[in-house]
Amino acid sequence: MILRSLAAAIGLAAATLSSPALAADKLTVLLEWFVNPDHVPLVVAREKGFFAARDLDVDLVAPTDPSAPPRLVAAGQADVAIHYQPNLMLDTKAGLPLIRFGTLVETPLNTVMVKADGPIRSLADLKGAKIGYSVAGIEEALLSAMLGSAGLRLSDVELVNVNFALTPSLLSGNVDATVGAFRNFELTQMRLEGSAGRTFFPEEHGVPAYDELIFVTAKDKIADPRLPRFLSAVEEAAIFATNHPDEARDLFFKAYPDLDDELNRRAFDDTLPRFAKRPAALDGARYERLSAFMKKQGLLDTMPSLADYAVELKP
Repeated sequence: MILRSLAAAIGLAAATLSSPALAADKLTVLLEWFVNPDHVPLVVAREKGFFAARDLDVDLVAPTDPSAPPRLVAAGQADVAIHYQPNLMLDTKAGLPLIRFGTLVETPLNTVMVKADGPIRSLADLKGAKIGYSVAGIEEALLSAMLGSAGLRLSDVELVNVNFALTPSLLSGNVDATVGAFRNFELTQMRLEGSAGRTFFPEEHGVPAYDELIFVTAKDKIADPRLPRFLSAVEEAAIFATNHPDEARDLFFKAYPDLDDELNRRAFDDTLPRFAKRPAALDGARYERLSAFMKKQGLLDTMPSLADYAVELKP
């Protein structure tokens, strides 16, 4: 009996050694923009092997069209997309079958920005100003609320669509202010161009705080067992980057050496404290406050049920 058991064990071991290792599960993540320091936890998770340790082979894909990732995920052509919390609300209104299952950047990055040496010292000083913007809808709603906190209306300013040339338009004097500039990029870009900026933060002027960048997937994939493993790796990477910023910085720029310049190095430092350390956690009340705000601003007809667009996955 013992000899037969021993022979069986040896045979099983030999079969295991001779068979190829099981391949890791592929997972495609569509970024919301080109690779930048907003994506540090994802890059660290890949480069440190945190994804591999969870049997995941994660492909980070920069889009050719930044508006496409949510639609592609909703259509089943990718697994995960990085998205913006306010935009997810609009997608829900439009009927896209998307759901939030994690957070990447847990604070707003958006700002209203002016030149620090210019005449605008407060939001009230924006009366009669030209304000450049990139994306209609969300940015107008944010601006409307911020102006309202200073006793102004949208009709008190002139909106100018500058596409994505926010900093050049402000530096050239084509506009007096911009809405949509990120505090971890454009503010530094202003400094590097030799002109300091002054920023007004939405969450300090009438807009409820929200998650800037979130992870979304198609509703019919929310039970996918790869997703909790993905978030677990992202959490480990975010904590690692917080505890070991120099090593995380080196990993990021070694993976993307073409990004290794002063702007991105400063952006790395400015973004680091904003990464979610509990990416799976969902603050339902916070999400519903933003939903109520967007309804008040006329962007939503009704407040959707939280469970229809956001969940907290359990490991």
